Amino acid sequence: MSFLHDLPIADLIAHYGYLAIFAIITLESAGVPLPGETALISASVYAGSTGRLEIGLIIAAAAGAAILGDNLGYWAGRRWGMPLLLRYGHLVALDHGRLKLGQYLFRAHGGKIVFFGRFTAMLRAYAALLAGVNRLDARRFLLFNGLGGVAWATLMGLGSYSCGRSIEKIAGPVGLALLAVVVFGGLALWLFVRRHETRLLAQAEAAIPGPLA
Repeated sequence: MSFLHDLPIADLIAHYGYLAIFAIITLESAGVPLPGETALISASVYAGSTGRLEIGLIIAAAAGAAILGDNLGYWAGRRWGMPLLLRYGHLVALDHGRLKLGQYLFRAHGGKIVFFGRFTAMLRAYAALLAGVNRLDARRFLLFNGLGGVAWATLMGLGSYSCGRSIEKIAGPVGLALLAVVVFGGLALWLFVRRHETRLLAQAEAAIPGPLA
């Protein structure tokens, strides 16, 4: 049980069980920087080691929290994100054309970002918010968000439950590998956009004519 005792979050899980799991993952998914994945892994290991929690209920709580939190982030971004960027985006080199380009790219790849973002630490808290800001179609968001939340909770929950304490040796390298993929993928996308920005801006204007609302 040394793995659990090394984590402050373990006490919350031991005392509050499913409620702690649900609250932490919901807040992280809504954009609050909390250790949602750590809570899921810790709870699953705890369930396998003590039998005091049911792994099925842990997965259900984590999936439900991920979906709920992402929806909160999505609708907040959709409601308030773009007005703030239209007003202050120029301060960080996001002019009207580049904001429109972001919407255009999210229309093409937003579903992938929402789904795979659930598995990476840097995107897990912000992918839904970015989807809302960039006006990803709500139906697409709901589909990929639901699939991502269920897949993440199931794979991480069952994997942690099965591997027990050895998961601490696995989760770190796997997380770093996924982070490297995201970083290099993001860099490649940024270089591509920079190289073809004029053409992409024209395509974005054709796809989304007129001023952004």
